[in-house]
Amino acid sequence: MQDTHISLAHGNGGRFMRELIDEIFARHLANPGLDVQADAVALPWCADRVVITTDGFSVQPLEFPGGDIGGLAVHGTCNDLAVSGAEPRYLSLNVFIEEGLEIALLDRLIASLARAAEETGVKVVAGDTKVVRRGEGGGLYLATTGIGHFRTPARPAMNAIQPGDKVLVSGPIGDHGIAVMLAREQFGLRGDLASDCASVLPLTRALLALPGLRFLRDPTRGGLATVMHEIHAATGLGIRLEEPAIPIRDSVRSVCEMLGYDPLYLACEGRVVALVSAENADTALQTWRELPQGQQAAIVGSVTAGGPVSMLTELGGERYLEELEDDPLPRIC
Repeated sequence: MQDTHISLAHGNGGRFMRELIDEIFARHLANPGLDVQADAVALPWCADRVVITTDGFSVQPLEFPGGDIGGLAVHGTCNDLAVSGAEPRYLSLNVFIEEGLEIALLDRLIASLARAAEETGVKVVAGDTKVVRRGEGGGLYLATTGIGHFRTPARPAMNAIQPGDKVLVSGPIGDHGIAVMLAREQFGLRGDLASDCASVLPLTRALLALPGLRFLRDPTRGGLATVMHEIHAATGLGIRLEEPAIPIRDSVRSVCEMLGYDPLYLACEGRVVALVSAENADTALQTWRELPQGQQAAIVGSVTAGGPVSMLTELGGERYLEELEDDPLPRIC
């Protein structure tokens, strides 16, 4: 890493963030239990059955169509456990409140957090609260730690991915990123698009017992393309997506075309990417499509023995998907 100062791009899930984690955090904190490629890790002193994850949330605005920072904190943390093959059970909650935040707004956000926890089946059992001076925060920041456990022997892992495996996505991509952007009104746009912020537990539970399941990931920061690059960097395998197969809402596509965004790099908060063996991919797709959250699921690509992350375009050409560097939408999660 050659940068001398932190930029917003160091938090977007792309190359700069990966280098920051590898060259500073992982270098200093290296130990046998640290896995910087995982959403959640098993604790060996609990016979590898107890799983832990941690996350932070700084979305702006605090409330947006389809969600808010409270529900986002619960779903974001529990979804990381879910795609690791675990059942979420407990949360800790650290709250950083900026001086001047309206108490009624704080009450709504924590009530939303409580509803999301109840719906997901998790309990907040520990926490801490800090108040920072006006101008030193974004109104409200939340930090969470999630604890879960494995209920089945199935444990999706990146090192299980093989050439020929199919890439599935559980629904339209980019909804969250565009919904948050429109809520800011910084471009003078209006729309009724809502964030996909939701628990992905029904989606992950449905696939965990399926033969041929290799890997699960929720495409948050950096979107679908960044998940593909994570796989490529960790395994050396290539990924070829198929543009016509990728579900994207017309409203998302329209906003992206107007403003120059690529929906492949926009965050989702209620979608799952699955890597499944070719012979089981159709079964996995049908399983998802029978669920309310998975009705628009699709097989969007495949794994190759080598090569880059690329996409076959609607016109029949091939487009190389670069690793994300600039941050398209700061504070989307």
